[in-house]
Amino acid sequence: MNTKPRNGDAPETAKDKPKSSWVNLVVDFGPLLVFFLAYRHYSPAEANDTLGTVAAVIKGTIAFMGATVVALILSKWRLGKISPMLWLTTALIMGFGALTVIFREAIYIQMKPTAVYLMFSAVLFIGLARGKPMLKYLLQSAFEGLDETGWMKLSRNWAWFFALLAVINTVLVFTVSFDAWLQAKLWGFTVLSFVFTFAQLPMVMRHGMGEDAKEELIENPPHD
Repeated sequence: MNTKPRNGDAPETAKDKPKSSWVNLVVDFGPLLVFFLAYRHYSPAEANDTLGTVAAVIKGTIAFMGATVVALILSKWRLGKISPMLWLTTALIMGFGALTVIFREAIYIQMKPTAVYLMFSAVLFIGLARGKPMLKYLLQSAFEGLDETGWMKLSRNWAWFFALLAVINTVLVFTVSFDAWLQAKLWGFTVLSFVFTFAQLPMVMRHGMGEDAKEELIENPPHD
């Protein structure tokens, strides 16, 4: 069988693939940014206005849920897929968001990240116990050149990291104000995730991951 490209055609390379970095950023962090902006917009001027704060949290949560659905659609439209990780995260956002709106309690949306982190950590640890790198299936990615040992180590490292994030989030929920928690969630956890992702690069490169896959990993790290 002749597999050579026809005249005028070029073999598909990584450079031929559409750039999706901005889409990944919007899908991963857009809804959380919408939540932050909506909350800040509706938050009361006085810090001790409890009812106003609750109302702002509810309005922010509704905006968060809507933005998450938009991100889901955008992922399917621009990337051609919706990863299992995104499906699971969306389901928990809708569930905990609905609880926040119904019971008018911020604690539910605050504990959503803890639930997500614990779920992903448990899935990864169960996969490791069965000898399967579940991170590959959660991300629905096949980083070029990364061998099975590399996937196992990456799954192990993210399992422990997710468990650590669950602990940090829970501590913050019960020790700081909602505003401080939200600041930490938007900026602190995002920076931690990217720093942790960069820290994995030497290991995955030793296990055969190519340059193009390295860019993909940096652009789209696992997230909640």
